[in-house]
Amino acid sequence: MLVLILSGCSFSDLKPESEPMKISGISAALSSAQMKISPAAWPTQDWWQRYQDPQLDSLVKEAIADSPTLRSAAARVHQASALEAIEGAQLLPNITTDTSVTRERFSSNGTTPAPVKGTWQNVHQSTFNVGYELDFWGKNRSAVEAAIGRRRALELDEQAAALILSSSIVQAYISLQNTYDQIDLAQTLLNQQEQIEELTRKRFAAELGTEIDIKQSQASLPTSRANIAALKEQIDLDKNKLASLLGKGPDRGRNISRPHMLLSDEVMIPTLIPAELIGHRPDVVAQRWRVEASGHEMNVAKARFYPNVNLTAFIGMQSLAFDTFDDHSSRILGATPAFSLPIFEGGQLRGNLDAQDAAYDLAVEQYNRTVVDALRDIADQLSSLRWLKERLAQQSEAVATAQAAADLVNRRYAAGLATYLQVLSTQNSTLEQRRQQVDLQSRAFSLQANLSRALGGGYLPELPTTASQTSPADKS
Repeated sequence: MLVLILSGCSFSDLKPESEPMKISGISAALSSAQMKISPAAWPTQDWWQRYQDPQLDSLVKEAIADSPTLRSAAARVHQASALEAIEGAQLLPNITTDTSVTRERFSSNGTTPAPVKGTWQNVHQSTFNVGYELDFWGKNRSAVEAAIGRRRALELDEQAAALILSSSIVQAYISLQNTYDQIDLAQTLLNQQEQIEELTRKRFAAELGTEIDIKQSQASLPTSRANIAALKEQIDLDKNKLASLLGKGPDRGRNISRPHMLLSDEVMIPTLIPAELIGHRPDVVAQRWRVEASGHEMNVAKARFYPNVNLTAFIGMQSLAFDTFDDHSSRILGATPAFSLPIFEGGQLRGNLDAQDAAYDLAVEQYNRTVVDALRDIADQLSSLRWLKERLAQQSEAVATAQAAADLVNRRYAAGLATYLQVLSTQNSTLEQRRQQVDLQSRAFSLQANLSRALGGGYLPELPTTASQTSPADKS
């Protein structure tokens, strides 16, 4: 008993140092976001459907079904399930059967009596064997719990990969729509420039302008056409990116038509974001499971300090002659209790436990870092959405003012009261303001998608109950 006590106390000074952080609120970000708060505002599972574009919906579903990244994640889950089954087998008895025929010469000077000694004989033997480890200290149970935690963490990694993939497709799709909108804007400008060029020719014919005005009006046309060509190149690149995200070749991108996404007029945010975040972000929940698994692995390391008790037993038949093999007198049986206790192992057990303590600290700090990053991610999207609303309002006013100025200058130019340089200046100003407006509208799509991603993309797994109560470090 004294040996057991000493063995159990030999690691009492080894404990992890880190603790999972308690998620405190981001009430300041919520209160300053100036958005509607709703208890039902968590993203849905298919959160991208809010943009009401059937093509986008089909692209995301295709990517999730065919992505090599997700298939790799699924393979890792499968592997973890197999490892979990291996650990679970340690909780059950080990049952085997052995049958053998051995040709053996028995020693003339050994323990074998005459007439067998010094002769060659065939030894026929068949046994039924049972082995079982008495898991008094919970070593095997903790190993199984650790394997379960690792497997669940990988399942959540698969969900996180699906969230990242769907978010990447949505963002690439938003970029594609923005490029099409920029082409529309550039084409409108080119049409206006062609009209101005025609008007300049008429003014020259009426001796109201000079040849310099004609050359200036013509000079802007190649630049606008080159800009349109550059935008069309960007469309091809955007489609290639989407095809890659789908796990397909570039030809798949050629079949993607122009996006028709609709922007929601208002954005609502859920209540109790800090408290419920751990149930909606797969990366956060995955890290919690890793903390749980690391805590169980720490318990395995502790159990190695205690005695190991194994029971083995066998029953069977053994005979030198085959014709007496099934005789009742040929039966053999035995039972072996085995007891082992580490007394001196050069600090190996302490080193192993110390390493597991450090692994637990690392898992906890990675969880804490994930929580901090998740909260910052949400706060960033809320802040950007808040100020984007004001920027869009101001930009709409800037576009209206620039367009009004351009219309006025065009009318004066047609009447011979303004120069072409004034027309060119107002055209460039209006184009720049409209470009900024299109970019801001695209950013609104992007921020809404980022907020859905930051809130977990609609995934709501079952939380580990033990992680929310006490840490494994407190159970020692």
